[in-house]
Order: sequence, then structure tokens, then C-alpha cells
Amino acid sequence: MPIHILSEKLIAQIAAGEVVERPTSVVKELLENALDAGAKTIHISTQDGGRKLIRVSDDGMGISADEVELAFARHATSKLSKLEDLEQLQTLGFRGEALASIASVSRLMMTTRHYNENIGTQIRIEGGTITQKMAVGVPNGTVVTVENLFYNTPARLKFLKSENTEKRHIVAVVTNYAIAYPQVKFILEQDGREIFRSIGNGQLADVVVRAVGLETFKHMLDVYAEDPAQDDRPPVRVWGYASAPDLSRADRGNITLFVNGRWIQDAKLTYAVVQAYHTLLMTGRYPIAVLMVEIPPHEVDVNVHPTKAEVRFRDPNAVFSTIQRAVRMAVIGKANAPDIRLRGGISSTSTDTTWNLGNPRPRTSELPLNMTDTGQYPKKYAPDEAFDLSDIPEGLGLPKNPRTLPMLRVVGQVGAMYIVAEGPAGMYLIDQHAAHERILYEQYMARFSSQEIAVQHALSGQTITFSPSEASLVMDKLDALKAVGFELEPFGNHTFVIRSVPAILADKDPVTVIAGVIDDLQADKQPGMGKIEEKLIRFVCRHVAVKAGQILNHQQMQDLIRQLEFTRNPHTCPHGRPTLLHLSGDQLAREFGRGG
Repeated sequence: MPIHILSEKLIAQIAAGEVVERPTSVVKELLENALDAGAKTIHISTQDGGRKLIRVSDDGMGISADEVELAFARHATSKLSKLEDLEQLQTLGFRGEALASIASVSRLMMTTRHYNENIGTQIRIEGGTITQKMAVGVPNGTVVTVENLFYNTPARLKFLKSENTEKRHIVAVVTNYAIAYPQVKFILEQDGREIFRSIGNGQLADVVVRAVGLETFKHMLDVYAEDPAQDDRPPVRVWGYASAPDLSRADRGNITLFVNGRWIQDAKLTYAVVQAYHTLLMTGRYPIAVLMVEIPPHEVDVNVHPTKAEVRFRDPNAVFSTIQRAVRMAVIGKANAPDIRLRGGISSTSTDTTWNLGNPRPRTSELPLNMTDTGQYPKKYAPDEAFDLSDIPEGLGLPKNPRTLPMLRVVGQVGAMYIVAEGPAGMYLIDQHAAHERILYEQYMARFSSQEIAVQHALSGQTITFSPSEASLVMDKLDALKAVGFELEPFGNHTFVIRSVPAILADKDPVTVIAGVIDDLQADKQPGMGKIEEKLIRFVCRHVAVKAGQILNHQQMQDLIRQLEFTRNPHTCPHGRPTLLHLSGDQLAREFGRGG
């Protein structure tokens, strides 16, 4: 094919792919413009996850009538005029690409009035082409309405995630900017329903409460550190909140970082936060954190990523060490191990119910679940008070499968985690938690497949409250949750009434298990892996199964092994981890030098 120059319209549509990846990108860019315009109130409305409609209204300074068209020209910006301006950048936007990119892949209308003008301007653009411009009477500020996003780029449209997934991404970006700018009031509505609202009173704690929920915030600690400039190191200031060691999540997604008011994604800085909890959290558990980093603008390069989600520091070690030290100082005095949880990792033993939102303090945790600080097992985990495994098969029955393991005889328990058993083919070392997960999963799945899941109906209206993003996920999965035995009924913006739970949880705190299951669901990054109902069942079984660290008596261990012998796949848990290790008689003989 002959070489030819692309049309300006096609160039704009291709360039839009770097800036406007999904509806969330539009919301982010319009929010940044509103904040740069000095808005004190920003109202965001979306429909159909942003595909059908995105509207962002602000009370900022507005755009003058003679600059409205220019605002939609590519690389038109008021933020900088020369390259050196990037070193002293005080605004979120600077490239002048956002409005042009959004307008090229949507039907857009902007209504704006500059605060120094008496009349406003309304402009309509379709696929990058201006179709109407007229004077209108409006308050000062700007309203941008984006309709039918990607209508002219169907390839991009078909790669969008589900409506509810896009909704959750929008909730996340709005709450993050609300945290970064607590002096600004943010209101988010999705499909006519208010999802999030911040007060705009300048108090970071108030916004964090609305973003993560009050119960979670009660276990957040003040974080503050300031390193002055010295030698060749820049001054760095870090402040915000981080969770106490008794509150954790299943992935790093709840660590939120801002640099000079800009929400960023930086794996190294996230690692700095995680490292601050070294030896304080179990493997595979991560903290919740909301941290602000302040550093001179010339020490940060913000022009390294198309969506401005990443930055580069002149001295990254200075920022890393300040963050790590700030968080470590906050949590080191609260290094008690996890306690019984009520909601997503919150202690049930606290008697402290008074909280100062500006200076939160965590509740007191008990001793570790497996050992005291003297190295002895606490009384509540003594063998005569151990978990009653004989209760497990009630209402479910033993598996009606052929034997898949030889008959095993229990010898004992190692480290309150592994069961040692003897069989005709040698010795078996069995992970009690993984084995119990496998047993429960196969029993649960058999009931689910035959649509015979037994449920326990709640006698009182017990409620559970989620963060905005969690609540959006729950709304998306209500049918799947009900299919596996959880019936939740919306009760307010982010609160749900628990109507029923699977009968297998009859002796468990439903709030604890539901919170854990939703946490697992949020952290799940594996595509496929079965239907959503199967994933939920795996998550439930993980939370219900006997835990590592629980001492079992001989009969309990034998009951567990007997059930494992009849599972269809006794060698792995539902998540793929091995349930047992086998050493044959020949292997043992070789290890002891008894080979022939």
C-alpha cells in the first residue's frame, strides 16, 4: 500500500486511545480540569457505567467565550508554555489532550461561563466536529456532558468491561480524588442513585471515613513524617492514614498514594508501605493505606505516562525511605496479632467505642491465635477446647464417592497445622486447612449442583456496611450470592440487611464471613477459574475450614482424614494448593540408609 498522511480526525481518534481507555478515563480527565479550575463543588453523574452518559459539573472559574473552541484543539492548554514549566507544575493537567481526545470519540456538549463574564457559552461536538455554538445564560463554572462514548470506534467499545465493573472503576477514581482534595465537595450519582458524597470541609479524616467506612477507619492510624532537605536529598513530607496490624486485605489494591495531590500508581512506593508491616502481617495479607506525599515539583517528573498515572522521582530512595519510616513508626507500637474479626478484619473484643476522627487509635488486640508471647498455646486453643470437627458433616453427609486414598491411620499433629498419618504405602503429611477446604468444597458443590443448598434464615435484621466500591461489587453479585446461600437486601447507600446465609455458616458470624468473601472477590484477579458461584463457594470454604494453628484431638483428625479419603480430588484444595505430601516406604528406607 502507498504511504499517505493520516487525516487529522483519524489522528485524534488514535491519540484518544492513549488518553481515553474507558469511561473512568473521561471522569478522571474532567475531574482534573475541574480541580485545576478551582472548583469547590464537583458533581458527577453517569449512566450505563459511563457508556451512555458522563456529566461533570463544577463551580470553577469557567472558560471565556473566545477560548471555548480553542479548548478542544489538540495540545491547547493554559497550564504551561515551555518545557521548563514542567519542573514547577502546580496543576493536574498540562498536555492539552484530554478534551480533544474525549470529543473525538463521543457526542459532547460543554456549557461554561467565565466568572468575569456576564454570559456563558454552549458548544456541541460530535466525533471531533463542532456542530453548534451559542451564547447561553448560566452560572459561572463548567458542565461537560459526554454521551455515547466510543460510538464511532466500535472496536474500543467492545473491549469495555461489564457495566458494573465500569461503575466500580468510576467510584474508585472519584473517591480517590475526594481524598486528595478534602476541601472540595464531591458528589457521585450513578443511574440516578447517589453513591458517594464528601463534605468538602478540608478534613482528610472525614473523606477517608466515607471512602473506607467508619468501622474500617476505626482501625486506621495517623501517619506523619517529614525529612528536611540535606546534602543532595530533597525535602519529603508524608502524612495520612494506615491500618493497624489487626486490619488487612487480600491484595495491595487498598494502598492509595498521592504525590503533590496527584493520584499515582507506583509499585516501589506500594512496596515501601508493605515493607513497613514486615513481620506484622501474615503472608498474603496487605494493609490499607491512604498516604499523601509532598515533594518540591522540580523533584518529580510527571510526564512519563499517557494517563499521568505514574511519576518519576529524581531521588526515589528519599521518597521510599520516608514513606516506609512514616508507616513503620505508626504501626510498630500496634504490632499485636489479629483477633476475632467482625468486619473485614475488625476486632470483636474491644470495649472502646469513642473515636476522635482526626486522631484515630486502634482497638486493643489479643495474643496471637496460635501461641502466647511465652511460646505456649493459649488456653482457648487447648486440645479439650479445640474446634469440634464432628460438627462439620451435619446436614451435608459424607461424600458418596468411591475411595480415592488408601485407608489412613492418624499418628499425630505437627505444629498445629499438619496431620501425620500412616498408610499401606508409607507416610502422609496432610495440611489440615487445605484438606478441610477440599472436603467442604465438594460437599458444597454437590448441593449447589442439585440446587439443594440449605440456608439459615436470619431471625433479626443484622446489617453489614461496605465501602462505596465494595457496595457496588455486592450489588453486581447479588444474584450469584443468593444462588450460593447469601441473601442480602439493600438498605441504604452502602448497607445491606442479611436475610440468610448458607447453613454451613450457622455457627459463624455472618458479617465476618461475608466481609471476607467480598474481600476475596475484590482481590480475585484470575480470569476464568469457573463461574462466579464456584468462586464464591471456594471463598466460603476457605473462611469456614479449620485453620492452621488449631489443635485437633485424635478423633477429630481421624474424622477429617476419613472424609478426605472419599473426595474426588484429595490431592489439592479448591485453590490448587496441595493437601498432602506422601513419603513411600522405599523413600523412608533410603533416607535412613536401609536400601538394599
